[in-house]
Amino acid sequence: MEVPNIPEDSQRDKLSQQKVKIQTMLQLGLFQMGLGIMSVLTLGVLNRVMIDELKVPALITAGAIAMHQFVAPARVVFGQMSDAKPLFGYHRTGYVWLGSALSAIASFLAVQVVWRIGFSLQAGTWTDATSGWVALLALIFAVYGLALSASSTPFTALLVDISDEDNRSKLVGVVWSMLMVGIIVGAIMSSGLLKQIELNAPLEVLQTQVNRLFTIVPAIAFGLCLVATVGVEKKYSRYSSRTVVANREDKITLGQALKVLTASRQTGIFFTFLLVLTLSLFMQDAVLEPYGGEVFKMTIAETTKLNAFFGTGTLLGLGLTGFLIVPRLGKEKTTKLGCIGVAISMILIILAGTTANQKLLQMTLILFGLASGVTTTGGLSLMLDLTATETAGTFIGAWGLAQAMARALATVSGGAVLNLGKNIFQTPILAYGSVFATQALGILVALWLLSRVNVAEFQTNAKTAIASVLESELD
Repeated sequence: MEVPNIPEDSQRDKLSQQKVKIQTMLQLGLFQMGLGIMSVLTLGVLNRVMIDELKVPALITAGAIAMHQFVAPARVVFGQMSDAKPLFGYHRTGYVWLGSALSAIASFLAVQVVWRIGFSLQAGTWTDATSGWVALLALIFAVYGLALSASSTPFTALLVDISDEDNRSKLVGVVWSMLMVGIIVGAIMSSGLLKQIELNAPLEVLQTQVNRLFTIVPAIAFGLCLVATVGVEKKYSRYSSRTVVANREDKITLGQALKVLTASRQTGIFFTFLLVLTLSLFMQDAVLEPYGGEVFKMTIAETTKLNAFFGTGTLLGLGLTGFLIVPRLGKEKTTKLGCIGVAISMILIILAGTTANQKLLQMTLILFGLASGVTTTGGLSLMLDLTATETAGTFIGAWGLAQAMARALATVSGGAVLNLGKNIFQTPILAYGSVFATQALGILVALWLLSRVNVAEFQTNAKTAIASVLESELD
């Protein structure tokens, strides 16, 4: 095997001087902030309009929207492309810009197709034309998902390129928090732009207001992307000094990454836990706004604002956990505490529906967000313990793929359970309650899987197992 070229000490010293400061971290966080704002449009506004106003079945709505998650395997492809093929003179930034622009365009096209679905359903019957428009919507969301993969995966790789072990966790923490800020801002912004729409508004009024929203917000998100990334890669990237590692990662396929993940028994257990946890945390994504509309009689603006309450709680959870809870309880107990809090929150969301008390729902969503923040921080901390340093990029990249697939399954399964609940139960509260109850049960399964995780066992055998897999696959 050829000995790789290693930078001279002076080169390494020069590179190490280019440390990202907190201002740059916040600047980069603007990209994630834009993603958070956009997520409110797809899961917060479009699904509410389709299910409540246009009367499209929840399963069909959720399935079409979830297509942007089902194309998540493209993350691996775009990650390898950004390693090997620079775009616009940059390994990462060019892909981030192109993907962000395409996602903004795709989101506007998606809402135009939604109106065609609505007009085709005005007669009250499902036609072949309706099926065709739904298929086109699913295709556009697949393109939207590819665009997100083309931007978010190289962006994450950029975070690795510009950071070192001693500041990487701080960088990731700041950027992740900015994602939640984006969700809150997106909820408030969307609520403000849609406040003129009343319940049961004519489709033409709905179309005018929502089109305005889907013109302004994607443009803002793209602008944030440009501000977030301009000049960063050129100034801080250490990619050129890590070409040996990058070339090796370029050869790792999805199948090989999955072999790495299953090389250790503990890794398999933990990733199963993450899959079940993610599925259970996000099943309500596609049904929460319709729940507010149908059970609590909220307007579109009011249900969109529900994301702000959840996001506020999550931000509190992320901040408190890292500084106060984990140092006192440890990572595993913190994750268990968060899971229990999520399960309790699901029950409280159901109870809020029995009284149709909007304030109680809002307070419960803050608690749900808080518990989710605790669970997320604890789970990510455990993830780092269950990651071999030599293959950290493979582990984290494949976890991102698994998370995206779980989010897609969560969106579809949430719609499927709601449809099933509406067929079984006559009252909306029981139909929607079946979704939240299923989430609580899923969290209990995740807790059982967490009890089988043994970090010490992983650390004693995973390194050897992973090295063996890499040697057999890459030689």
